[in-house]
Amino acid sequence: MGTEALSLQRVCSGYGESQVLHDLSFAVGHGRMLALLGRNGVGKTTCINTIIGFLRAKSGEILLDGEPITSLTPERIVARGIGLVPQGRRIFPTLTVRENLIVAAQSSRQQQQAAWTLRRVYELFPRLEERRANLGGDLSGGEMQMLAIGRALMTNPRVLLLDEPSEGLAPLVVHELGLILERLKRESLSIVLVEQNSMLALGIADEAIILGSARVDFRGSVSELRANPGLLDQHLGVTSSAQLSEGP
Repeated sequence: MGTEALSLQRVCSGYGESQVLHDLSFAVGHGRMLALLGRNGVGKTTCINTIIGFLRAKSGEILLDGEPITSLTPERIVARGIGLVPQGRRIFPTLTVRENLIVAAQSSRQQQQAAWTLRRVYELFPRLEERRANLGGDLSGGEMQMLAIGRALMTNPRVLLLDEPSEGLAPLVVHELGLILERLKRESLSIVLVEQNSMLALGIADEAIILGSARVDFRGSVSELRANPGLLDQHLGVTSSAQLSEGP
């Protein structure tokens, strides 16, 4: 395809009079994963909320497969092909696992790719099928994250946004999460990953951006970033690049 899956062009966004994102630009290719990194408070979640339409960009443009979505509502943005796995999961605790999934279902816009159905989500997450009659509020943290990802997939996205998916999860579950994200990338999903766990993010992403205060401190390939321990230490608090030498 000639266009990028998702593109931000000089986007400014924030809350009220407070501007958090300043002329932010980046693009995610088809079937690629971009890690959006940085310390707390630099605007990573603000970026995700602006892409999905929870916040309206003050200026700049957001394009999905070359088509502008900047002024659309969140519902229309999801219908166009962007899925969200929000920070904190935000599943419906009083609905069953199955109900949480089917409430999000949308038909596929990708005729060349099989639609994400209940069956396919259960194949990806067999534990969800085992727990399909359980209420969302009764799940473990790892199961809730599986459900949040499965729910986003049921919207049949072309671009998947994940905001801190490893937060609060045990190391073994984080490892399994990395394997799942790699599988989704192989299935041609384009992914924007906001993640504090640098080892996870830099082990599976293709490109990375480090957001600093009011600016982008790094933009480039993951291999380039992993080869620069000084940059990792300065902006992410990672003191050794050796721990980032392998993926999940």
